[in-house]
Amino acid sequence: MSRLVVVSNRVALPRETRAGGLASALEAALQERGGLWFGWSGNLADAGEPAIHTQQAGQVEYALLDLTRQEYDRYYLGFSNRTLWPLLHFRPTLLGYRRADRDGYLRVNRLFAHHLSQRLQPDDLVWVHDYHLIPLAAELRRIGVDARMGFFLHIPVPPPALLSMLPQHEALLGTLAEYDLVGVQGTHDRNALLDYFRDFLGATTGADGNVTMPSGRRFRIAAFPIGIDTGKVARLAERSIEHATTLRLAQSLAGRRLAIGVDRLDYSKGLPQRFEAFAHFLSQHPGWRSRISFLQIAPPSRGEVPEYRELRTQLERTAGATNGRYAEPDWVPIRYLNRSFNQATLAGYYRLADIGLVTPLRDGMNLVAKEYIASQAAADPGVLILSRFAGAAEELPEAVLVNPLDVDDIADAIETALTMPLAERRERWQAMFDTVSSNDIAHWRSSFVEALEHPA
Repeated sequence: MSRLVVVSNRVALPRETRAGGLASALEAALQERGGLWFGWSGNLADAGEPAIHTQQAGQVEYALLDLTRQEYDRYYLGFSNRTLWPLLHFRPTLLGYRRADRDGYLRVNRLFAHHLSQRLQPDDLVWVHDYHLIPLAAELRRIGVDARMGFFLHIPVPPPALLSMLPQHEALLGTLAEYDLVGVQGTHDRNALLDYFRDFLGATTGADGNVTMPSGRRFRIAAFPIGIDTGKVARLAERSIEHATTLRLAQSLAGRRLAIGVDRLDYSKGLPQRFEAFAHFLSQHPGWRSRISFLQIAPPSRGEVPEYRELRTQLERTAGATNGRYAEPDWVPIRYLNRSFNQATLAGYYRLADIGLVTPLRDGMNLVAKEYIASQAAADPGVLILSRFAGAAEELPEAVLVNPLDVDDIADAIETALTMPLAERRERWQAMFDTVSSNDIAHWRSSFVEALEHPA
């Protein structure tokens, strides 16, 4: 059995509190096969030879590389998050591009390749994760690494015409051909990337996802929808409903219904539209005022990026206006929290909530939707309201699907969810629970590694 090497922008170290289901799945695969997890340490160092920090846990070695402030600014804040993130989330008007950022991004990928190559062994399987490291395989091939390499993109793939808006897009996106397997979240993402390689790079593509470049280089693009540890989330929710934090939330509701949204504070999540839609629901359905509260948990991220600071200000203003207009002395319509909660607490909150509001403008998958379903009680499940533009919508058509740009559509969906008969709620939930149980995180991990190691 080949050793597995995982490469990602950040590394989840053993017993790290921020590590989630993805980290657990990757760690399990690494422990099973023996392996290496390589990535950025999160530390900013002085210019010069970067420090490598290593530690061992069981059969897994963790190797973490420091970056300089300039490398971080250009590779991470600049090209990764001001250029690639908005482009791949269908937001070209937010795209900021500087050649210096692109060059810094490529330099860090070369740096990763240089230090990683010194730790690779013959017959290693290399699994690279996400948009920060698109050209890593090309850099490794350039210095003579011939291992089988796979890449997984966790975020969406826009249509070829949008991809082509990236300056020198062929030079960057063409490096994906140096992987043996490129995984994406859904069939829409797969088809968009196949179309791009055919229309802009002159490749021949097959219905099976096989791609042949004009040079003769061959690789495969396939969909591997990511899942969650469904059983673990369900058990957490069942236990957490009796935890003090969940009981306090239930007590504060005083018998009112609860809608919940949990998202990183990001412009891709459709939060302004969601806040506006809830206010619109209250204006159109006055009978529900004081009978339902909306809890939005949105931990801040990327505070150095101006668009994120502006988003936070906008949401605070909207929540304040809605609460000022509709609140009663004993009821606040929108409870807006800018902080993180651990998985057990969230599972309890999900189980308590009558509605899960998951309405991103674009999302590669959105695991909150799956966690909400896994957390529900079978006897009396809540209703998932889900954006049609989340990858999860491909797998969960039984959700109440909405266009996240249409506040009337979301408001109508809230009313539908609140009045849905119990029998229908159970039927929809059971179908979705069966899906998230069979296509869980272990299935995702094993199916990708199997396809990389044993190509059809």
